[in-house]
Amino acid sequence: MSIKEIYSATENLSPLNVIGQGIAGKVYKGVLANGWPVAVKHIIKNEHAETFLREVTSLSHVRHPNLVSLRGYCDGQEECFLVYELCINGNLSEWLFGKDKNLSWIQRLQIALGSAFGLWFLHIYPEGCIVHRDVKPTNILLGVDMEPKLSDFGLSRVIDIGVSQVSSEVRGTFGYVDPEYRQNHKVNAAGDVYSFGMVLLQLLSGRRAINIMNTAKPMSLDRMASMLIREGNVLEFADPRLNEEYSTEAFDLCLKLALSCTGHKQQRPSMEQVVSRLEKALKISMRDANKHDSISIIESLA
Repeated sequence: MSIKEIYSATENLSPLNVIGQGIAGKVYKGVLANGWPVAVKHIIKNEHAETFLREVTSLSHVRHPNLVSLRGYCDGQEECFLVYELCINGNLSEWLFGKDKNLSWIQRLQIALGSAFGLWFLHIYPEGCIVHRDVKPTNILLGVDMEPKLSDFGLSRVIDIGVSQVSSEVRGTFGYVDPEYRQNHKVNAAGDVYSFGMVLLQLLSGRRAINIMNTAKPMSLDRMASMLIREGNVLEFADPRLNEEYSTEAFDLCLKLALSCTGHKQQRPSMEQVVSRLEKALKISMRDANKHDSISIIESLA
């Protein structure tokens, strides 16, 4: 893609078209000449050339419904651009913490399941396990039908076939980085499982990953959930915005799954196992929802 096409699509990188800001640069919405709506990430090359190369390498040949599609890129001398499909419903963080937005229980499960499918696909990629390394709500974009798509592969690492882990400096976002990775600097798929577990806890609770309200002793979400389970107050963890409209059986299953994801690395499930358990939770929730609807209809006719 040419620089001219990029500037034309974004109206010369108009500030009015800015839809996000990352470490590497701003993200603009735009429309290509063929009518495709896109999101354009602007990267200053001398500072973040590595980010550009990683994203192009990771995404140029990787295709999955739950991964954001790379439409093209532009490699200039001082700046470069990554052009993605535009996900019109923003990111998961906006829906979890925005004042004027809310997600139903079924939507939360579907977002968790779709995101898990995307990670599973990356971890079993035929050319080597792709570890995302920055799974968090702002990097889960939502398409026109609220389908989740993992984005931002600027920190991703590919682990060659036959190799279980690679050494690397610690990268990621505070609150989502695997504590074991912080200590041993070993990148592997289990780190993504931990991050996913933290996201799942947020989908269940509507809370931030770290409770910074208690400045004396900030508490992570997994510790808070474990404490409530020990005290027998599991349902206190549920997001009040769910208005108690969820399957308690499925909620309990998902909470235990999330905590297994954030547990010791050797005891964590694979993303294939995560997908299986989330499918079970969704099936239970759909069953309970249909049962509730049937009771409501009978009561209205009585």
